[in-house]
Amino acid sequence: MTWRELIALLDQIDNGLASLAVIACGVWAAGHALLNKRDPRSALVWVSLSLAIPVLGPLAYWLLGINRITRRALQWKSHRQGDASEALSLQRTMPAVLPAPYDTLQAIEILSSKVARLGLTTGNRIEPLHNGEEAYPAMLAAMAQARYSLHLSSYIFDGDGAGAAFVEALRDAAARGVAVRVIVDAMGERYSRRTARNALLGSTVDIRHYLPLHQAPFINLRNHRKLLVVDGSVAFTGGMNIRNNHCLGAVAEDRAASDLHFRVAGPAVADLQRIFLEDWHFLSGQIPEEPELFPELPPVGNALVRTIADGPDREFHKLEWLIYGALSTARHRIRIMTPYFVPDRPLITALVTAALRGVEITLVLPAKNNLPFVAWASRASYWELLKHNIVIVEQPPPFAHTKLLVVDDLWCLIGSANWDTRSFRLNFELNLSVFDRELAAGLNRHFDAVLTSARPVSLAEVDGRPLTVKLRDGIARLFSPYL
Repeated sequence: MTWRELIALLDQIDNGLASLAVIACGVWAAGHALLNKRDPRSALVWVSLSLAIPVLGPLAYWLLGINRITRRALQWKSHRQGDASEALSLQRTMPAVLPAPYDTLQAIEILSSKVARLGLTTGNRIEPLHNGEEAYPAMLAAMAQARYSLHLSSYIFDGDGAGAAFVEALRDAAARGVAVRVIVDAMGERYSRRTARNALLGSTVDIRHYLPLHQAPFINLRNHRKLLVVDGSVAFTGGMNIRNNHCLGAVAEDRAASDLHFRVAGPAVADLQRIFLEDWHFLSGQIPEEPELFPELPPVGNALVRTIADGPDREFHKLEWLIYGALSTARHRIRIMTPYFVPDRPLITALVTAALRGVEITLVLPAKNNLPFVAWASRASYWELLKHNIVIVEQPPPFAHTKLLVVDDLWCLIGSANWDTRSFRLNFELNLSVFDRELAAGLNRHFDAVLTSARPVSLAEVDGRPLTVKLRDGIARLFSPYL
């Protein structure tokens, strides 16, 4: 064999090995999609791309098609969680029998007991607080009374403006011997010009980042929870961060964000304390054991509350399931308010099915969204909802950041979660499932007040959008799994 013949043979072998490698990558990607994609349409797309487009198809699947979020969250949680759930009594409970006024919604309670780890507590009081003007003074007053522990978790916590008062309250509490623990999401901190961490330098406040960006350098797996627990006896939770824009009188209308926060008293506070401490254990490896963390909490009201902590570290999407269950259980009326509404196919189907059963559904969304791309994706779904008599109204500025769901004037879902993929599947959220006629009546009054200034959206208006706008909205909707 001549030298040239040897080179030609080696070239043929190299080309054959390269071809086998390309085929193997395509087959691997296609097989992985078949085994792991629950949606057959998604599986079909990735199998077709992987087999039909050599190299680029498998590469696209490797980069975009594999769900690394849940796997990474499970890995991070498992290596730190240890015996935290057992130590904090985070075990799943049996469903409770609801009293007569709520027995038509027993199915929601049964479902909640199957997907949530914490039980239904009785004897609670939930008080809505409107915007920073009501919420912040109430929170600061409670912090000033702290004697043993002060636990604060926020997605965004500015160290200046409205946040400066919180920084000072935390400093003062730590100086008088209170155990002060603070969690701020590492991505959310990037919204602040002056961070709470910098503002608290020199104090004894123990402040931790949730998933520092060197561990999680992307926008998923963020802790979107908002929670303040004082002495284990009173708590505040909802959708409000700690920053100036929630004080409507302090900033221009185009920068303001209206919202609701909630003061919680009663036995449910202990569950909120447990959720904070579980997050704290994940970040620090510590389970604080001060006896004052869980004081006796006598009944103070009539609300039945179950705490729903959800995130991608769970195999199933409990918050999403709970909303589907509520939509299917409703008999008369569903009222929804959310700043970000990017429904997938199952959620649209659940809403339309409820409407076809004769349930009155009203959806309140902001007229001007702070994330235009999200608003475009949302409007691409309007036509199908409007066609089936679901009422959509747009609330004028300031930006409506409120998140609530009221079913049959009896059951409420309140907390940090929006109605989008990010809240349902990618971030860590905290919500309360509440059976309370009084709270529902208060939220309905808030809802009615919003409706007086909100603008109804008509099917003719949506159908009459220019073609360029329809195309823009449709393109935005393609990215709905990532919004």
